[in-house]
Amino acid sequence: MRRFLISKSDCYRNVSLLVLLFLLLFCLQQTNPVLHAEGKEKSLSRQTRFEQEKLSTLNGVVGEWRGVGMLRRGSSKGAWREKAVWVWNFEKKKPRLVYNVSQGKQIKSASIQYDSNKKNYLMIVKLPDESTRKYRGNWNKKELVLTSKPQKDGYVYRLSIRPLNEKRTILLQERRKNTQTFFSRIASVGYTRKGTSLAVEGVGEPVCIVTGGKGTMQVTHEGKEYYICCSGCKDAFENDPEGIIAEYKKKIKVSK
Repeated sequence: MRRFLISKSDCYRNVSLLVLLFLLLFCLQQTNPVLHAEGKEKSLSRQTRFEQEKLSTLNGVVGEWRGVGMLRRGSSKGAWREKAVWVWNFEKKKPRLVYNVSQGKQIKSASIQYDSNKKNYLMIVKLPDESTRKYRGNWNKKELVLTSKPQKDGYVYRLSIRPLNEKRTILLQERRKNTQTFFSRIASVGYTRKGTSLAVEGVGEPVCIVTGGKGTMQVTHEGKEYYICCSGCKDAFENDPEGIIAEYKKKIKVSK
């Protein structure tokens, strides 16, 4: 048998070629816009799913509500009635909950999203005078408590959202002076879900295929019907029904 001897110079040359090839492939991956975009897309998708899961803790407030606002607890003086609706919004792949109020005196509209970088919830509120105020915070037991930075008027504002059950939610607004530590009440709104009945809820109820919230309306894809909870979820489903269905099936499989 014949032996084939490889010199040291050949070994070094082969190793150098392999290293060079590796570096070229690495550079290609970094500069190739398609590969770079795909990697960014996957990372964004993971972040989007995570932020949606964090927001899903507020699924109980999605829907239409009738509210009674009170300046003082138990007093009808200065009280008012308002209507509100909470819906999901998935524009620009940034999940958020949008809150719109009609006939309200304290808030005109708002949006809530989860900030993955700061690990808290961000609520941007539009006031009746069209100005905006930002709140940040997290869950404290059974209520979402959000606080503003010191404002130009010398106050720090706090807003608490307390879902009591499927039919009742309370929104409390408070404030304190920058130099103080305790908050005083501004007003609260007690919401009752529109169209609620005395039937027992929570047993065998339809589930929104997009967010896992309570399904209140139906959409159809390839002859099959699926439940959604709001117009925002309807838009998300219609934009990517295959992806939504696949993601839902994956969640069901993991939960078993």
